[in-house]
Amino acid sequence: MLRLAGTRLLDDRDYPAVDAALAADPVHCCMVSARVEATGLDPRRLGGELWAVDSRPLWSGRLQGLCFAGPNLIPLSGTPAILRSFAERALSRARMCSSVVGPAEQVLGIWEELVSEWGPPRDVRSPQPLLALQRPPAVRCDPQVRRVMPHELDRYLPAAVAMFREEVGVDPRAGGNGMNYRTRVAELIQSGRAFARFERGQVVYKAEIGALSSRVGQIQGVWVHPDRRGEGIGTAGTAAVASVLVRELARTASLYVNAYNSPALAVYDKIGFRRVGEYATVLL
Repeated sequence: MLRLAGTRLLDDRDYPAVDAALAADPVHCCMVSARVEATGLDPRRLGGELWAVDSRPLWSGRLQGLCFAGPNLIPLSGTPAILRSFAERALSRARMCSSVVGPAEQVLGIWEELVSEWGPPRDVRSPQPLLALQRPPAVRCDPQVRRVMPHELDRYLPAAVAMFREEVGVDPRAGGNGMNYRTRVAELIQSGRAFARFERGQVVYKAEIGALSSRVGQIQGVWVHPDRRGEGIGTAGTAAVASVLVRELARTASLYVNAYNSPALAVYDKIGFRRVGEYATVLL
């Protein structure tokens, strides 16, 4: 097996141990679970690598620490020593990720090991309450919020770009990434995971199910047109998306939000979301 600084690259033989670890905390692990369930652990299919730390093969089912390294670095679990090993492995190669995201304790712990080489960051967002909803929303769902159709991509895309610029602070099309971003949005639409309310052909509300595992769907990219904010569109719209997850797809609905975003927290509380943990995001 491949080893570096105490880490082990996992493969499909480790699937039972990985599946058990992810199932033990399905809300925290949703982003990684969705990838693993869809593709297995082969890095070529997974779109990244899954690492663990152990001094012996993990096929017996014993797993110490877990970290996904791909477009995002997602440390899911591990002691400070294990996080140090993950950081050493990450620093041994060219940086490919655009952020470090996941459970706050692990993200902030691994970032301490990475900051001298990868810093300074564009932003560190912590804490980010991680919320979950397992029952139908407690408020009315907007009946006009629906899945976006493939032929509506060009009408939906400007709203997706506007949301990204507000949330992340950069244009997702910058640096030659315009086609990549368009393809990603098109994939979400094609898979039935992009939702919007259109009025006279313009998006006034949007959201996506960014990650969908067998247990949890993580809502992302919630956005209301600036001219329509304060009307309750965000509350009813997000309730509609959460209802699809809970009622139609039989999943727990989840999302995470910046702790300083009091209006959003109030909206999610009204819908019925409850805090189940804490995330952090380091934007690079």
